[in-house]
Amino acid sequence: MSTGTLKKNIFYPLSGIAEHIGKATATVVALSALVFVIAPAHAENPDIASRRAAERHDFTNEEIKDGFFKIAFQAELQVGARSDRVRKFEEPVRIFIHSKARPDRSAEIATIVADIRRRIDHLDIAVTDDREAANFVVSLVSDRDVATTIRARYGASRANRIEKALTPQCLSGIGKDNQFRIRRAEVILPVDAGDFTFYDCAYEELLQGLGAINDDRSVPWTMFNDDVQMGFFDVYDQYLLNILYDPRIRSGMTKAEVAGVMPSVLPAARAFVGNANLPKGTDTRLPAADQHAASQDGYGASAN
Repeated sequence: MSTGTLKKNIFYPLSGIAEHIGKATATVVALSALVFVIAPAHAENPDIASRRAAERHDFTNEEIKDGFFKIAFQAELQVGARSDRVRKFEEPVRIFIHSKARPDRSAEIATIVADIRRRIDHLDIAVTDDREAANFVVSLVSDRDVATTIRARYGASRANRIEKALTPQCLSGIGKDNQFRIRRAEVILPVDAGDFTFYDCAYEELLQGLGAINDDRSVPWTMFNDDVQMGFFDVYDQYLLNILYDPRIRSGMTKAEVAGVMPSVLPAARAFVGNANLPKGTDTRLPAADQHAASQDGYGASAN
């Protein structure tokens, strides 16, 4: 791994993290959506900029489906019974930011959340300063306190298992109910390990907390691969999350059930991701021939 980033995720029964949600306090700064297709207000991190410039935009239907079935099922570290079911939020996602270190990156998390909201259809996600209303907590800590925070969140026994299996630099965890609906999620991020590491961890862990919980090294285009670092919400992973949050994909569905609706879900994901990544002000109305092509294998979206 060229940057040394170790991004990890865990899957717990609901009781495993529920007691930790909503206990933190912090002041949250709300920001408007960050639009990457226009010039940013400040210079983008060079490592992120170089990866954005080299990003692949065109993927076949089979490449997208392969990634979805590998990422949306299983978990990198799973506590409890093995789960081959879709897990996602079926309710609005409200994120509470608990900032416990310097620099305070609360505003940057709020901007990332706004960017995620813009790029995933059918997902109601926002930052809240009401800890009681939150079902997703982001803890911002110093790099040296990541292990201590994990131990405080999960207890000594579970923390030892996490450290032994994952050796994480940043971490996400989800808790589900009996219908496989995610009811709680939490993310632990280091704020002082460098800009690239922060953004790389933040995007991956937030998205994994939404249900893209598995990592798979056989998918070379996804950030959900411990050998891949991005630092932004890439086009390929936008496809995966838009499939996940399509209303036709429901919590608890098996791979066979998802495969049955995929022919109608995938074209919708392609269309939304394509429009979401067009330059601002572009006419998104496609001619009839292009609308047909959008549903065919090999059509890709472009991001600038």
